[in-house]
Amino acid sequence: MNDSMSIPHLIMNASLVVQLVMLLLLAASIASWVVIFQRSIVLRRAKRAHRAFEDKFWSGVDLNELYREKSPEQEVVGAEHIFRSGFREFNRLTTKTRNSQAILDGVQRAMRVAWSREEERLNLHLIFLATVASASPYIGLFGTVWGIMGSFQSLSMAQQATLSTVAPWIAEALIATAMGLFAAIPAVIFYNRLSASSNRVLGQYEDFAEEFHSILHRNLQGREREAA
Repeated sequence: MNDSMSIPHLIMNASLVVQLVMLLLLAASIASWVVIFQRSIVLRRAKRAHRAFEDKFWSGVDLNELYREKSPEQEVVGAEHIFRSGFREFNRLTTKTRNSQAILDGVQRAMRVAWSREEERLNLHLIFLATVASASPYIGLFGTVWGIMGSFQSLSMAQQATLSTVAPWIAEALIATAMGLFAAIPAVIFYNRLSASSNRVLGQYEDFAEEFHSILHRNLQGREREAA
């Protein structure tokens, strides 16, 4: 391959606009991979933590004991966060009212807030991947259009139209297109995968919240029967 047509040479000698487009797409691609690896680690840890907490929760341990287990330095996330938010509200309301429905409604609100925070935590930065996936092809296309415009301008100024006159412009235009796809394809693939994985974990949190709500409901019914 002629050195003048090598990809590094074409990039270094491209017009300023096309170079800026390529630099923007390269930065978007690098940032996307950082988000992909970081979110993958977070979701993998979330799944592992959920399995561990559910095993402990369904082992028959006393709920008060489970609630007191956490050390002050430990970060509470996932189903454990939902459990602690709901159980804290349950203990607070049972000392203030005997109305079972009011207690259960308060517990449900507390768990819903905790679930929303978990949703925000798991989906953090995924919107960036969606933005890269949708915008990168158009940014690359802008670089392509600019390169094609340059090729036509060079043709208009050339005394004799030859392939060597327009080849560098067309080549840099195609590189801009390729870089747009290079940034967009991984972003859209991993956005879909990570979103689906996040939704599955959030669904598990929601199922746990429903089951825990049912346990507290039965607990209150038992207290009412004992009081009667």
